[in-house]
Amino acid sequence: MSKRDELIEKYADDLKNKCNMTPDMDLLTKVTIGCGPSIYNADSSTVAAGQAGELETVKNNFLIKKLGLSDGPELMDAINSVIEVYGKSERNKYRAVIYYMLTKHFGKESVYS
Repeated sequence: MSKRDELIEKYADDLKNKCNMTPDMDLLTKVTIGCGPSIYNADSSTVAAGQAGELETVKNNFLIKKLGLSDGPELMDAINSVIEVYGKSERNKYRAVIYYMLTKHFGKESVYS
């Protein structure tokens, strides 16, 4: 099993056990691949939910640039909602899991087809 496949399994486990979601494995794989090499770096593979700058980066680089959404307060509301589902006390909030949940939240699965 490749390192990426192992990470996808870990992300799927987080979605099932921490977020109470049944992951669409095809979409999760595409979102993970879309994260690029950042998934292999301990620092960039997670989202520091307590840092406003990090949340702005998720909003600007993922929601606006990747998913093509228009800026507005609903974007940060969605990020906060996803972090709430993942669990504020959860130490490792994986970027791929958060991006997956945001993609589902906005119904933007077509971006990855």
